[in-house]
Amino acid sequence: MNKKFWQGAFMCFCVSGMLWPHQSIAQNKVTYSSLADASAAGRKLKGKSGPKSVNWINGGNQYSFIEGDSINIKDPATLKERNVFTSKGMTLPGTSTPFEYESFQWSKDAQHLVFKTNFRRKYRRSGVSDYYIYDLANKQLKIAAKNARSAELSPDGTKVGIERDGNMFVYSFATGQEQQLTHDSTSENGVFNGHGDWVYEEELEVSQAWNWSPDNKYLAFWQFDDSKVPDFQMTNFEGQHPNNIHIAIPQVGDPNPKVRVGVIDVNSGKKVWLSPDETGDFYIPRLYWTSDPDVLAMVTLNRAQNDMKLYFFNVKTGDHHVVLEEKNTTWVAISNFYTNVNDMLYFPEKTKEFFWVSDRSGYYHIYRYSYDGKLINQVTKGNWDLIKVSGINPDNKTIYYLSAEASPLEQQFYSIKYDGSDKKRLNPVPGFHDIDMSPNTKYYIDKYSNTTTPTQVALCNDKGKTLQLLEANKSVSDFLNTHAYSPLELFHFKADDGTELDGSMIKPFNFDPTKKYPVVLSIYGGPESHGVFNKFSDATSEQWLAQNGYIVVNVNNRGIANYGSAFMKVVYKQLGKWESYDFAATAKYMATLPYVDGKNMAIMGGSYGGYITAYTLLTHPGVFKVGIANSPVTDWRLYDDIYTERYMGTVEDNAEGYKNSSNMTHASGLQDHLLLIHSLSDDNVHPANTMQLLTALTNAGKDADLRIYPPGAHGAGYNPQSRLLINEVSFYYLERYLKGNTDLPNLNAK
Repeated sequence: MNKKFWQGAFMCFCVSGMLWPHQSIAQNKVTYSSLADASAAGRKLKGKSGPKSVNWINGGNQYSFIEGDSINIKDPATLKERNVFTSKGMTLPGTSTPFEYESFQWSKDAQHLVFKTNFRRKYRRSGVSDYYIYDLANKQLKIAAKNARSAELSPDGTKVGIERDGNMFVYSFATGQEQQLTHDSTSENGVFNGHGDWVYEEELEVSQAWNWSPDNKYLAFWQFDDSKVPDFQMTNFEGQHPNNIHIAIPQVGDPNPKVRVGVIDVNSGKKVWLSPDETGDFYIPRLYWTSDPDVLAMVTLNRAQNDMKLYFFNVKTGDHHVVLEEKNTTWVAISNFYTNVNDMLYFPEKTKEFFWVSDRSGYYHIYRYSYDGKLINQVTKGNWDLIKVSGINPDNKTIYYLSAEASPLEQQFYSIKYDGSDKKRLNPVPGFHDIDMSPNTKYYIDKYSNTTTPTQVALCNDKGKTLQLLEANKSVSDFLNTHAYSPLELFHFKADDGTELDGSMIKPFNFDPTKKYPVVLSIYGGPESHGVFNKFSDATSEQWLAQNGYIVVNVNNRGIANYGSAFMKVVYKQLGKWESYDFAATAKYMATLPYVDGKNMAIMGGSYGGYITAYTLLTHPGVFKVGIANSPVTDWRLYDDIYTERYMGTVEDNAEGYKNSSNMTHASGLQDHLLLIHSLSDDNVHPANTMQLLTALTNAGKDADLRIYPPGAHGAGYNPQSRLLINEVSFYYLERYLKGNTDLPNLNAK
């Protein structure tokens, strides 16, 4: 469910000399001639995001970035740039094939580049590639690994760790030879090493399932046994005899992969298996090397994901002990996909201390521990959520982090000492800040915006001083001077039960407060996600709806992050209940506004947004006239176990909750127009979800509209034509049922 592919269909604050007037002048500006025209304008409205593919090098004193065919290095101290590589005119060794690459990494001494090329996707974050080494001194390119799932330089740059076909290898620059380290892989649906299976990659973000030790001696890796995991099959029905794709995916209650962790000495080849005290079904979602070169930290989670243990292992002997245990009555988070937080644990160098981000106080905060497991102090405090740790400096004992302290609608950057003193906000500009900090915390790149300011990208030092504005997106400002645009407006209201909710709306071009407009509530709404920020709106789909006389609305419903754990975790074991209540409450509030047509409202979303769209229509009939659900979960027993059981518990412990959260249970409640969209090649939300809902609706004597796109993946679209067609079908569905427009164009006659 970690796929927020379709959300937001769509205060006045002056920053950098920009202030958007209201839509009163929109009639003098260019509008979109069609949905295709709006889609094509997306890049112009989005603008530039600053340096591409930033890699901090030389300890963090410089960074590299891609510009056209070149890789350049920038020195923040002098603001000087130099070119170190160009692919122009370069070919693969021994061939005439032009050299192209997907991504690259640096050696620690910044003298070698490892390029990832010829990428062939497997799952969402992984695939098979060829890896090449480039020597900056002699400007030579040579192959390091063919057909590998992953490859990574050792910290000292003398070796390359490789995972291929489920086995681990190491390549030595000194010998020019590759050595195989494991030999026990059987198949993708059996035993394999070094890469996550489908569910670990999708829900625990473990794709490259191995890492180097900081001293270059060891490779720590996960081994998976998927032989007991049920086989999921799908086909797009292409050809005379369609192929079935087979993937081992555990659904709720199914057997999970058996996972264990090994550590290999890359010089001797000696392998040690690290066995925690857990028995039965449990997860190993994270591994971390500590500041002690022989100690590996392992995180375990029970199947219900409400009991986390942190182990320290001696990798030479396998001896271990529990350093920290955290239990929760709901779930214990070890990451957050939606805020790009991969870790809640941090092990800085040069110290025998670590940091754990926990919501034990009711809000996420940083806690400081010694290596013997004793709590030293709570670092951050208050009735606000910490979002992400961006950097830690063990020399001056300073932590840099993003938080929602200023507002749940903002992401602001702060620094604080280990002991909780000397807290400072490092950028005064309101809005949403995304930080890329150097490893030594001397510099960072701040990408930020707010509702009135397109994305700005600044290079700053650790005191928050802007060294250089890297991107002002003047082209976006110029585009807005000539094209009609409706800015995002933030609002706040109280639901009937007293819960206060934040929302956003985009009003129609040439908005007339004496008229009444239909509303489209475009949502995602899943637990731990976030819908509304004080952030620049750059989605042309929203602008297209505004141009055509719709008010586009979103809301931060219960279950959303950054409002504290009580607000977020009220959805535990009862998905759908409070989210749908809040969406209905949003519609009720909107209907009180004099310019809203309360009888003509729609709700739409994809993935979790598709689930809650259908659930809201079924359990709050008559509130929304139209629902459009793309790739919806319809019964949580049909979704993967890690995501679902985190928020719903197991079926054995919560049978009634699973029943009540199922769309099928409430199929007879449908009174309004429902459009279902799905792909038959969706490995994330299986098409069985939509098919079973259709059966339940039919059995209840209810009708729904359906669009199937066989080759598409999650989200249904699989090429520009299909994505445009899905948007057109959805738009004209709104036109027909919200506006009563039956004189619609023939999409086949374009």
